[in-house]
Amino acid sequence: MNYYQSSAAKGNYGYRNRHLYVRSMERAAVNVYKTDSSYEMLVFAPGRIREHFNVEVKGNELIVSYTPPEGFQRPEWIKREYSRGGFVRTFTLDDTIDTTAISAKYVDGVLQVSLPVIPGKETVQHNIVIS
Repeated sequence: MNYYQSSAAKGNYGYRNRHLYVRSMERAAVNVYKTDSSYEMLVFAPGRIREHFNVEVKGNELIVSYTPPEGFQRPEWIKREYSRGGFVRTFTLDDTIDTTAISAKYVDGVLQVSLPVIPGKETVQHNIVIS
């Protein structure tokens, strides 16, 4: 499983790329861990409304997005380190994921997405010797 990463997420915060850094503040942070039978994705998005999330599979991509409701008030912030605005995150799924069995729930400000692995299709892992 892979995900696309913006320039800001890669650490390119130069003057010309400042807008990318500002946009990255609007993205929800994601952690992924592996269990014996699935990948578990935690999308940290407190203060959102469950019905405004969208989780969909298009081809081999998992798209997780949030659209704030119309009329969403945006105060004039004095300091802002967190945004409750919309976001889109895209992840590339390999053929080990059972896309028909993906499930999601929103609990305590965290969107929990379960990506079950097809039994017998686990990715083979091996170390590469560095010479």
